Amino acid sequence: MIGVINYGAGNLGSVMNALARLGLPARFVQGPEELVGRGSGRPRGVAGEGATGEGSASEGTAGAAGSSGSSGARSSGPAYSGIIFPGDGHFATAMEALDRSGYSEAIREWISADRPFLGICIGLQLLFETSEEAPPVQGREIRGLSVIPGTVRKFQGPKVPQIGWNETRGKGRSKLFSSLPDRSFFYYIHSYYVVPDAPDWVAAEADYYGTYCSAVERGALTAVQFHPEKSGALGLELLRRWAEVYHVS
Repeated sequence: MIGVINYGAGNLGSVMNALARLGLPARFVQGPEELVGRGSGRPRGVAGEGATGEGSASEGTAGAAGSSGSSGARSSGPAYSGIIFPGDGHFATAMEALDRSGYSEAIREWISADRPFLGICIGLQLLFETSEEAPPVQGREIRGLSVIPGTVRKFQGPKVPQIGWNETRGKGRSKLFSSLPDRSFFYYIHSYYVVPDAPDWVAAEADYYGTYCSAVERGALTAVQFHPEKSGALGLELLRRWAEVYHVS
């Protein structure tokens, strides 16, 4: 079962619909306790109520009809085989929502345990330490999840944000991009891009007012700036590849 984190951002319906098309069972995560193994052995109930995502996945499930089960037993392990963290939004607002809900520490713990994680759009940027989108307020620095050393910077050019399809070049060592065409086009919409301190984090690059990191990968942690759920057949292939490589089902 794939858990999709819902903290009030967009694109959740699109992600759930894409997973359903691939036949990958998924549910909205009910709370941070499900990521750290203190929840039930199965995701409980129907998730996603009040989600802002679009599409037909309003019931909070994808490819999992009849899988809710009747077990309420406790389990020492997490409820999901992999986590997807999608969404749009402002860096500071998103971090405030994660901190307030308790997801910040749960996500860090999940990643620290080297469990499969896929960040999408803001789900990539929040992995970093700081962002130009969220400068210090009264001397107080706005910190991201700080999983990846580095920062998030704004594009410097006359046409920002970048909106539309862009060529994305995977690095040869990337597990996620190794089976994709050399010239892969994905759908982007963003004004900021990530800058890892260490170049070996970079799994893919794109060009927009210069070359920038469009995906990161290390261990079971992967995250992309583009939207695979809005990128047609190639986006679906990337999601399928993620599930295959990291044994997520």
